[in-house]
Amino acid sequence: MSERIIKPARRLRGTIAVPGDKSISHRAAMLNALTDGEATIHNFLLGEDCLSTLGVLRELGVEWRLDESGDTPVLWIRGVGLRGFVEPSAVLDCGNSGTTMRLMSGILAGQAFFSTLSGDASLCTRPMARVAAPLREMGAQIDGREDGRFAPLAIRGGGLHGIRYRMPVASAQVKSSILLAGLFAQGETIVEEPEATRDHTERMLDTMGARIGREGPAVRLTPGAPLAPLSMRVPNDISAAAFWMVAASVHPDAEIHLTGVGMNPTRTGVIDVLRAMGADLSIDEERQAGGEPVADIVVRSARLRGTGIGGEQVLSAMDEVPVLAVAAAFADGTTVVRDAAELRVKESDRIATTVSQLAVLGVNIAEREDGMTIDGGGHVHGGDVRSFGDHRLAMALAAAALAGSGDVRIADAEAVAVSYPAFWQHLEELSQ
Repeated sequence: MSERIIKPARRLRGTIAVPGDKSISHRAAMLNALTDGEATIHNFLLGEDCLSTLGVLRELGVEWRLDESGDTPVLWIRGVGLRGFVEPSAVLDCGNSGTTMRLMSGILAGQAFFSTLSGDASLCTRPMARVAAPLREMGAQIDGREDGRFAPLAIRGGGLHGIRYRMPVASAQVKSSILLAGLFAQGETIVEEPEATRDHTERMLDTMGARIGREGPAVRLTPGAPLAPLSMRVPNDISAAAFWMVAASVHPDAEIHLTGVGMNPTRTGVIDVLRAMGADLSIDEERQAGGEPVADIVVRSARLRGTGIGGEQVLSAMDEVPVLAVAAAFADGTTVVRDAAELRVKESDRIATTVSQLAVLGVNIAEREDGMTIDGGGHVHGGDVRSFGDHRLAMALAAAALAGSGDVRIADAEAVAVSYPAFWQHLEELSQ
């Protein structure tokens, strides 16, 4: 267990390149593993979650190596083709990564062998029936605790057929798992979304040559086309950049430049919310990288106002809700977050933990069944808080401390390594 003491910053200044996008790094490794060739992935995220994906791929016979000698990490990976994985001799350890477990479940459902996926105590409490059910419908044999509701998941794959599946809950991970299984199925696979979710999997599959397309709320995949290796540079992670966007917005003397941030329209809800709150946020040098839109972002101090966050907006900012609650704590007026019940089954119950820990710091905040209500005003003081092992909560609490009125001691601060290993270093640089 580690802890960090964060002192209020006199000012925040600097230019930061946050790490590579976590969602895209996972997918770049997995999809290139399914090709018959080699790829080089620049700016690959070296967070613990993505390293879990690489560990699983190695156990399945995929060769890869990391080069950390340059400015950004580089992953070299040699694919084995759609059916080149070897049957693992041990349980595949997904660590704390729900993305690893859910997406690899789809890939392993298409393999004609037996495998078992497990992870840490937190991951083994997260819902997996939402993945197991459609994969069973496609023909895979999947078992787990409580009839497949929880990991470990035992998978005997092969013999899949395409399905048309309407997801009861909007989830990019579930959608991606079904589409990846569809690569190995007989016939088309169609996934209907109740609301649009992040589309990194579809973009990458399309770039690599898969026959995939969108028809309204549905994504259609026709198997049979080989995947071509895709060398790329991973955009910087907008979810990581969000902590600095909020820190700069709520601090009275701040200007932070964020370079090369991924601007996928299914992920920019945090920018929409902050602008609705009155943030001084500009977007420059818009460009494309690896099939994804990218831009530089400049954020300066601003006087924020409370707002409502819900519907499609909250879906595209789900990971950022804890730090948006920090923005709301410093804003004038009241902010209501709704339609965010999915936060209760993340790395922690992010509604309960965000509310409880911000309350320790003096924030007037209350739980709702599907979100929270925050009365702003900036009355954020010091205190002893904890992350509950949740990387996003740890970083949100640090952002609050930078603009607060007292020292904040964060227990379990090492959780940031899941997605942002350099977070504490960047915090020190910006607050010098």
